[in-house]
Amino acid sequence: MRVIQVMFDTLKRNYLTPYEMNDVYTPNFERLAKKTVRFDNFFAGSLPCMPARRDLHTGRYNFLHRGWGPIEPFDDSMPEILKQHGIYTHLVTDHKHYWRDGGATYHPRYSSYEFIRGQEGDSWKGMVNKPFQLKDLDKLGEEGASRKFTSMSQDFVNRTYMPEEKDHMMYRTFDAGLEFLQTNVDADDWFLQIESFDPHEPFFVPKKYLDMYDVTEDEFNGWLLYSYDDFSPEKIDIIKKYYKALITMCDVYLGKVLDFMDEHNMWEDTMLIVNTDHGLLLGEHEWWGKNIMPVYNEIAHLPFFIWYPQLERKGEAVSQLAQTIDIPATILDFFEIDLPKDMKGRPLRDIVESDQPIHDAVLFGYFGSNLNITDGEYVYMRAPVPEQEHVLKEYTLSPMRINRRFTLDELKDAKLNDSFSFTKGIGVLELPSQDIMAKNYQRFGHKLFNYQEDPQQLHALLDAEKEFKMIEMMKRLLRENEAPSSLYTYFGLDKINSVDDVKKEHDQFNKFKKAVCEDLSFCNSGAKEGYLTLYELLKDNEEQQNKLKEDLVKQNAEAIDCSSLIAWVQKNIPSADQSFVLYQLNLSMRTS
Repeated sequence: MRVIQVMFDTLKRNYLTPYEMNDVYTPNFERLAKKTVRFDNFFAGSLPCMPARRDLHTGRYNFLHRGWGPIEPFDDSMPEILKQHGIYTHLVTDHKHYWRDGGATYHPRYSSYEFIRGQEGDSWKGMVNKPFQLKDLDKLGEEGASRKFTSMSQDFVNRTYMPEEKDHMMYRTFDAGLEFLQTNVDADDWFLQIESFDPHEPFFVPKKYLDMYDVTEDEFNGWLLYSYDDFSPEKIDIIKKYYKALITMCDVYLGKVLDFMDEHNMWEDTMLIVNTDHGLLLGEHEWWGKNIMPVYNEIAHLPFFIWYPQLERKGEAVSQLAQTIDIPATILDFFEIDLPKDMKGRPLRDIVESDQPIHDAVLFGYFGSNLNITDGEYVYMRAPVPEQEHVLKEYTLSPMRINRRFTLDELKDAKLNDSFSFTKGIGVLELPSQDIMAKNYQRFGHKLFNYQEDPQQLHALLDAEKEFKMIEMMKRLLRENEAPSSLYTYFGLDKINSVDDVKKEHDQFNKFKKAVCEDLSFCNSGAKEGYLTLYELLKDNEEQQNKLKEDLVKQNAEAIDCSSLIAWVQKNIPSADQSFVLYQLNLSMRTS
């Protein structure tokens, strides 16, 4: 028995023709759908990249206990369990986060692994003086610009070493994966993970794929800055075409794996999984990117395909609820290996074999962001409540961030916590979170959608009874997953014990928004979100809050725009604090 997992990063479900008719050329995804079972209600778990990969190893949620970080010493790792049971495991990837601090313990869990260099801002090729002019970074403020400059300039250096498609990371990644297949096609008992960072931004695409969508290599540098204030409809169209071109390139290389399986008759004994970790927003809900906004279905509702050779079911779609944590359980079950007791994911076999449900609801989200739940029909997004960000804690024995170690300041108030059973009797560090985005998510409020009737999530529902049912289900799943008690306070769940409590919460939130925005009008939703962000950032200075509103009321002969808010910050916020405030402000002020 063998398993091939082909994983693309940031693959949007609604850009694949098996899911939604559109103008994106994906014939191999259509071919894949005919050979596999397509899941129509497959969701992310933890977001974004490495939190999702911890879910993929452990079959349990990362985001309830910590942010981005490595595999923990107490974690059960699916590839490592396979290896311990005599199954050879091999990883081929160009995902650069595997060799940064916050991802450095994942790849050694495999029997062997191969890294392809050059993606995003991968510190690959050395160039001291980088001759690149980077536009638009001033919109992010000093702090945001400094974060992006290093990655972007390094990316442009790396691209100079990839002039042809055969030099591109996707080509080299799939070529290495096909080399493993060619070498081991006659061997048994192995697991191969071919993992492509594409179509994750930046959208670096060979010319021939851009030509298919009538755009050129010099129209866009491929980088989404997540905050924009100058996007014309023409610019938006170009960005979407770049992403479409990259999707088509992914389709071509997926086809090479399908070709190999056809040529060597591997469908008889080899499981195939094609998945992604998350999607992103390309203008939907007036947002770009991910991480900084509510987790709409364009981010969390994922494409997923699976071929079970024993079951031989293909060319069909299933509607049962499943998610990322079910993938490691499915692979272990396929190799007839018992699941670890701490694994919360369930094998997908029951769904594929007999349409039996395995979940009545699932959670998903980012650490510290909205807490989200779906029951397969509704999605409920629960925002953090004001004044409780101080209770947010992280739990880890591997104190690493995405690209650095925890600072001494972050560690100074750490203490040991031994209350979780999944740590196997070992105490872990409990640290007060210093997540700079924690306050940001409060302003979004709670949102309820029936996404089966409203797939684009355009019309939030006011249904206190349904919301209370989703909250009760959310609490149950938090208990089952040993969520820390502080999360109930952080999300205000400890205050919701009846439908009347939900109604009171609605009234309070609406009164707050009305009071804060009274006598003001805004030229667009980006300006309004920017104002609410700025107002929240000033919460510890009531005098400044009042001045902000008074000044804007005075100039309200015309609707408030983004430039008015930036000008106010530059005039009224101390220069030492402006960088952080402008960075947060520009993330909020997005227009389409």
